[in-house]
Amino acid sequence: MRTRRSALLASCLVAAGCTVGPDFARPAAPTEGRYTAEGGRPTAIADRRQQQFTTGRPVAGDWWRLLGSPALDALVDRAIAMNPGLDAARATLLRSQDSLRAGYGVFFPQADAHAGAVRQFYNPAPGLLPSSTFNLFTLSGTVSYALDLWGGERRQVEVLGAAVDAQRYALAGAYVMLASNVVDTAIARAAYRAEMDATRATLVLLREQVRMAEAQVSAGTAPFATALTLESQVASTEAILPTLAARADEASDLLAALAGSTTANGDPPGPPLDELQLPTDVPLTVPSQLVRQRPDVLVAEAELHAADATIGVATAAMLPNLTLSAGYGVNSTSVGDLFSLGSSFWSIGAGLTQPIFRGGTLYYQRKAAIDARDAAAAAYRQTVLAAFEQVADTLRGLAHDADAVAAQTNAVDTAEKALRLTQANYQAGIATYLQVLVADNAYLQAKIGYVQAVAQRLQDTVALYVALGGGWWSTAAAP
Repeated sequence: MRTRRSALLASCLVAAGCTVGPDFARPAAPTEGRYTAEGGRPTAIADRRQQQFTTGRPVAGDWWRLLGSPALDALVDRAIAMNPGLDAARATLLRSQDSLRAGYGVFFPQADAHAGAVRQFYNPAPGLLPSSTFNLFTLSGTVSYALDLWGGERRQVEVLGAAVDAQRYALAGAYVMLASNVVDTAIARAAYRAEMDATRATLVLLREQVRMAEAQVSAGTAPFATALTLESQVASTEAILPTLAARADEASDLLAALAGSTTANGDPPGPPLDELQLPTDVPLTVPSQLVRQRPDVLVAEAELHAADATIGVATAAMLPNLTLSAGYGVNSTSVGDLFSLGSSFWSIGAGLTQPIFRGGTLYYQRKAAIDARDAAAAAYRQTVLAAFEQVADTLRGLAHDADAVAAQTNAVDTAEKALRLTQANYQAGIATYLQVLVADNAYLQAKIGYVQAVAQRLQDTVALYVALGGGWWSTAAAP
C-alpha cells in the first residue's frame, strides 16, 4: 500500500501535479425545438405578403442592412467606430487578456537577483579580537519553483481564462446592443417625424375648415361658435407638435451620443420612416443553437466556468505546497574581490507547507466557492429562460404587429374616405361642423396609429434579431 501511495505521488510530480476540483463541462443544450406553442408562424404584411421565419438559417451579422437604408447603415457604422462604451468594452477585454498572460508566469521558475552594500561595525568580546569597521558587498541570485501539486495555480489560470471569455462575450453583447439602440432610436425618430407630418397635414385641413366656417359666419349661414370651435381644434392639434418635436430632438441627441459625438454640429442624418423596408424572410435560430450564440448566455456560461475553477483553487489551498529553491552569491569587503575565490556561497533546498489550523478559514472559503458555483449555475439557467422568453415575446409581438398594421391601414383608408365625404357635405351645407371635427379626429388618429404600428413592427423585428444573438459571430465588423 505504501508503494502504491509513493507511485501515485511520483506520478503527480512528474505530471507537474494533480488538479483538484471539478472539471468544467458546458451545460447541456435545451432539447426544445421551438419557443412558442405556435412556433414561428408567418405574419401578414399590409401588402398581402408574409413575413416568413426560416428555422435554422443563420442570423446576418449586419442585419440592419436588411432594412434597406444607406443612411441607417452609415449611422450604425459610425457608432461602431466611435462609441466610447464599445471602446471601454474593448479595453476591458484587453485588460483581462493581459491578466491571463500575467497569470501564466506561475508555471515558470521565479528568478531574482540581489545586490547590496553595507558598512558594518564589529565589536567582539573583550580580550579576543579588536573591534573593526568594514564594508560588505554582496551579489546574489535565487531561483525558486513552486510545484503545483494539486493544480491550484492551474485552476487560478483557468479562472483568468474564463474571465477573458466573459469579457469577449460581453464585448460582443455591447456590439449587438449598440447596433440595436442605434436602429431603434433611428426608427423612433423617423416615427416622431412622420407623426409630425401627419399632424401638419391635418392642420392644413383644419385651417381650410376654419376659412370656410368664417366665410359662412360672414354670410350669416352659420353661427360664430362654429368658427370658434374649429379654431380651438386647430390650437389643440398644434399643441401636439412641440411634444413630438421634443421627442424627435431627444432621439437625435441619443443618436449623436451613441456615435460618440454631440448634436452641436447638427442632427445625425437618418432615414424617413417610409424608406425603411421590413425584412420578409427572417431567420429563426433553434433553441440548442441560441444558447451557444447569445452573448448574455455565453457570459453566464463563462462565469459558471470561473466559479467551477475557483472551487479547485480553494481546495488546493487546503493541501500541502512544495517549493524548490536554490541560490548562489558572492560577498566581499571590497568590490574588486567580489569574484575572488573563497567569497562565494550557495544554497539549495525544498520547503513543504501544510496548513494545520486556520480557524475554519480555508474550509469555509471552499464552501463559499461551492455556494458561488451553485449561484452561477442558477444565474445561467435564469439567463437561458430570459433568452427564451425574449424570443417568444418578439415572435408573438410580430404576429400581433402584422394584425395591427393591417388594421391601421384599413382604418386610414376608411377615415380618409369618410373625411372627404364629410368635407363635401359640409361645404354643401348638409353636414355640421361637429361631424367634420369627428372626421378630422378620426383621420388624424388613424394616421398616427398607422405610423406607430409600422414603427412598432420594425422595432420588434430588430428585437428578434437581437434576441437571436445579433449574428456577431458571422461578420468581420464585430469587435
